[in-house]
Amino acid sequence: MLFVIIGHDAPDAKEKRPQHRPAHLAHLEPLVRAGKIRLAGPFTDGSGSLIIVEAESRAEVWTTVSADPYVIHGVFNCVEVKPFLQVFPRAEG
Repeated sequence: MLFVIIGHDAPDAKEKRPQHRPAHLAHLEPLVRAGKIRLAGPFTDGSGSLIIVEAESRAEVWTTVSADPYVIHGVFNCVEVKPFLQVFPRAEG
């Protein structure tokens, strides 16, 4: 299943983000290597970030989210996880 993770930045995220970005990327790297992250990056308006991830369950996604340095250190003050159905580009299979 695919899930969308939307991390909403805290008011002081601009100051905190550079300090915690290396640990945040290292946290996600195993999922990237496993091909589980389909798309990820920050919103250019500074409001947060989006990740599209493949996982077995919403609980699995929340386990990843809760251990993310951006969550632990308050870069994100709110996180949404939503199931997602990819229509385009068409998924193979």
